[in-house]
Formats: sequence, structure tokens, C-alpha cells
Amino acid sequence: MAKVQYANPSLWWRLSWQLSIVFVAVVAAVIVGLCVYGAMILSPNVAMEYRLTAALDEALIRVTQGKLVIVDSPRLSAFKAESDRLWFVVAAPDGQTVSYGAVPEAYQVLGPYVHLIKEADIRGAAFTGESASIDSVETGIGPFRVMYGGNPSRSATFLTMLTETYPIYVPLLAVALPAVFFAVPRIVGRALRGISDVARAAAAIEPRRQGARLPVSGIPREVSPLVTAFNSTLERLENEFRKRQRFLIDAAHELRTPIAITQTRIDGMPDGRERQRLLDDVARLAEAAEQLLDFERNDQAADLDETVDLVGIARTVVADLAPLAIAGGYQICFQSEVESLERRGSPSALPRAVSNLVRNAIDHGGNGGMITVAVSRSASGGGRISVADEGPGIPAEHRELVFEPFYRVTPRSKGAGLGLSLVKQVAGNHGGAVSIESSAAGTRVMIELAYVGQAGLSRNRPPEATCNVAAILDRHFRLRLERVR
Repeated sequence: MAKVQYANPSLWWRLSWQLSIVFVAVVAAVIVGLCVYGAMILSPNVAMEYRLTAALDEALIRVTQGKLVIVDSPRLSAFKAESDRLWFVVAAPDGQTVSYGAVPEAYQVLGPYVHLIKEADIRGAAFTGESASIDSVETGIGPFRVMYGGNPSRSATFLTMLTETYPIYVPLLAVALPAVFFAVPRIVGRALRGISDVARAAAAIEPRRQGARLPVSGIPREVSPLVTAFNSTLERLENEFRKRQRFLIDAAHELRTPIAITQTRIDGMPDGRERQRLLDDVARLAEAAEQLLDFERNDQAADLDETVDLVGIARTVVADLAPLAIAGGYQICFQSEVESLERRGSPSALPRAVSNLVRNAIDHGGNGGMITVAVSRSASGGGRISVADEGPGIPAEHRELVFEPFYRVTPRSKGAGLGLSLVKQVAGNHGGAVSIESSAAGTRVMIELAYVGQAGLSRNRPPEATCNVAAILDRHFRLRLERVR
């Protein structure tokens, strides 16, 4: 089944643009606040300075004998239309003055002295509410000092400050926003480094390996409740899994007694076809109960660190099952590249796995041909045990499914469908894998165990290929006798 891809949003991207919005909002609030503050404390005439300078550049001229004259130029007329109370006094460096508009009475006496003042902010007097400013201006006909006023609008001052402060906030934003996008991924990466470790630990959890928990240390405090809840969920699942295991093991144990009683009663029946059919059915039921018991016991296998010899295990299984294979119409053969191939593993689970492979070949090999059990070193230096038959093969669509519990290629096939699943489980518990190759010429199932326990535990010898059943049994019993001695 195809995996569904979820478009999860990137945390660093969300933080980057959200922090950028917050930063822009803060800068905007600061700029607006400063402009409002400036409009409250600065002279309202600040907004007039630049427009007045531009208007005077057009309107201020000299006529006969250097006399200053102000003419109604387009800019000055437009300025006057917007500020009907506009007034100003222009003073030349030599003291000559010329005025425009209704100069307030309080400031008329300052006219002769304007050329002496470079800058001034005149306001707050008790006898007048008018404010005035004095600034130096440059025009096409020379420098002048101008005293002006008549702008009561604070909003114009605010807008002037907002437009004039852009050299401050535009570079600030131009530097800060890229810095946010550059810094946030690194900040997020450092903050979530512990979560990456948790994710790797979660991916390494095996369903049948109990006791695994996610690490809580080193992760952000905001995420730790999620990890703690996940660990609690794992604990509850393990408790339920143990209950299921105990139930299945107890059920398999309980089935043994009625199966034995039923088999005994059938043995007492008169010989006949019906008696044989009942014995076969009971034998099949007994095998299913044993496989189910093995399946659940293997989940709890704790003897994975003992030294086992893969060659000895395979040879023993061949000797034990050779009579059964011969009775089924097969020839059976054992092959080995090495004299011994030792590794760490379970001395009870590995023989059951190899035995299940041979039994599976006997049940599905077509009741004829050769069953070959082979032991060899794998490319990784580990061990490989393969069992091959010359049966009709397994259809391609069933080759991966045969390792699932209770799966059978044909509904009427023998067994409970637990044999190959048990093999896969044993291989997985030993850090290995199981694979299958099948065609119309037969089926080969291989257990690959990637790790050999210690150096020097694999001893070479001329390849062994024993397909004579009598020789297999003779060597098997001779080796057992040597161990007893």
C-alpha cells in the first residue's frame, strides 16, 4: 500500500515569517510612537521648512538696485492655498527684509533682527499662541534667513517626521529581516536537537522488544509532556501485549491435554480409513498448538547470547527429519562449506526455525524431488542457512505474505500458517533476515544471520555434501555419541 505523504508545515519557516511580522510590527510601532512624540514636542512649523524652501526658490527675486521682491509663483500659490495662514519674513545677509502674509504682531518687531539668527524655535509665550521658526535657506539668488509660521496642523508634522526618518528604519528592516531567516533555522535546530534523538529512538522501537522508552532528557519543556504521554502509551500497550501472550501460551498449554486425550481415544478405535483421517486431523491440531506455543515463547526468548553452531544445528535437523522426508517421498541432502560456524544466538529458537523450514518444504514440495539444507558464510561474514525444494513454487503475489502469521497460500494447505512467520521472527530476534526465492523449479528460503560471535569461530574444511540418508543418520548419531563420551 502506498504511503500517504502529509505536507507538514516547516517549524523554522513558520517561526521565521511570524517573527518577521512581529519584528516589523514592533519597528513600525516604535517609529510611529517616535513620530507622534516628535509631533507633540517639536514646532508645528517643521512640516513647512522643505516646502517653503522650494517655494522661495521660485518666488524670491531681486529687482532694480537689488531690492528683494516676492512674487506669487505656482508653488507659493499652491502652498498658500493649503495653509491660508501662511506668513514669513525673508532677511538678506545685509539686513534687507521682505515679508509675505499677515505676520503676527508679536513677531513683527523681530523682522530687523532675523538676519542675525541662524535657527530658532519661538513659541510658548503667554501673550500669543502663535509659534514661529527661523531657519537658513539656500535659493538660486543666494542664502537667506527666514522667519515663518502659520501652520497649526500637528498631523503634517507627524507625516514629515515619518517620511524623514526612513534612513533609520528602512536599513534596520533590510538588515534584520534576512538575519531572522538566517538565525531562526539554527536556533530551532539547536532547540529541537533533542527531539531528533527522540525521533530516532522512536524509529528504533521494535513491537516485540519490550521495555523501550523514549528519552525525556535534553528536549524542550514544552515537548516533554508529549514524550511522557507516548511512553505511558507504550507501557499500556506492553501490558496488554503481555496479557495476550499469557493468554495464548495458556491456551496452547490447555489444548495439549484434550488433544492427547483425543489422540489416545482414536488410537483405541479399530483400524480403518476414518481412524487414519482422525489421527491426521489431531496431528495437525497438535502441530498448530505447538507452533502457536513456539511463536509466543519466541517473543520472550532471553537466551540469545549463547554460542551455537549453525552447522551442527542444520545437520541435527536434517537427521531428525530425514525419516519424515523419506516417508513423504523426498530425498534429503545436507551441504556445508565449513566444518563449524558459531555465533551468539538461541540454542532453542534457531533449531525450531530450521526445522520449520524443512517441514514447510516437506509439506509443500510436491511429495517428490530433493530437499537440500545448506550452511554457508554470507558476504557480510555472517552465517546463512538455506532450505530448498523442487516443488511447484510459490506465486509471486504470495511470496512476501507467506511470512505473515496464519497466512496460507491455499486454504486447504497443511499447517496453521505459523511456520514461516516463526522463522522470520527468530531471524529478526537475532539481528538477521529471511528471504525467499521461488520459481516453477522449486523454492529456496534463506535465513541470513549477519553477525558471527567471535573471530576464529568459523573453521574451513572441504565442502560437505551428504545426500545419503544412512550417512547423515550415522554421522548424526556418531557425533552425539562423541559428545556423551
